[in-house]
Amino acid sequence: MVIKVFLASSSGSTAIKKKQQDVVGFLEALKIDYSQLDIASNEENRQWMRENVPGEMKPTGGIPLPPQIFNEQIYCGDYETFFNAKEDNAVYEFLGLSPPPGSKEAKHAENSQKLHNGSGTEEHLHDDTTRKEIQEAEQNGDAHPAELEDAQEEKEEEDEPEAEEEDESREVAVEENQDEGDEDKVEDTHLVSEDEEELQKLEEEEEEEQGSEEAED
Repeated sequence: MVIKVFLASSSGSTAIKKKQQDVVGFLEALKIDYSQLDIASNEENRQWMRENVPGEMKPTGGIPLPPQIFNEQIYCGDYETFFNAKEDNAVYEFLGLSPPPGSKEAKHAENSQKLHNGSGTEEHLHDDTTRKEIQEAEQNGDAHPAELEDAQEEKEEEDEPEAEEEDESREVAVEENQDEGDEDKVEDTHLVSEDEEELQKLEEEEEEEQGSEEAED
């Protein structure tokens, strides 16, 4: 594909000359193959350019001014659209060409593609959002039974780990309560044993005192 730049070699307008030099100089800097077609010395070039510039891109007077840029037969744009593409690092896209690997435009296109792919997919949806979408789909009659079943199964799978964690927590709590109860029983038994020993001592002392009194009598 050859880029065609229609320009006027003998234009008396300083502004047009500057625009033409800007376009040609930028294409040469990027080493993009192009051909210059002079509309000042070639009537066929002038006529072809005027006929192939889209109506919406023509000025009020109806005669498009150079420079006008084409990719073979495909219209790319005028100087203003070329300048905007240059500012946005999108000249290759403007010209209908693939940007060379490693160029700013290629990296920009790659990053844009990654962002586009990333924003279009989500691995998981929040439970509330999923329920709401399913309910809306059911109300609108758009929900497919298989889709609803898959969504429900996914929700159940997500809930299973939470239920298991709750069961484990309950078991741990029961075990802790049992351990505490066993410890309390041990402490109670120990206290009972101490009370019994104390009572036995008192009884023995009373018996000894009674024995002493009887002996004295």
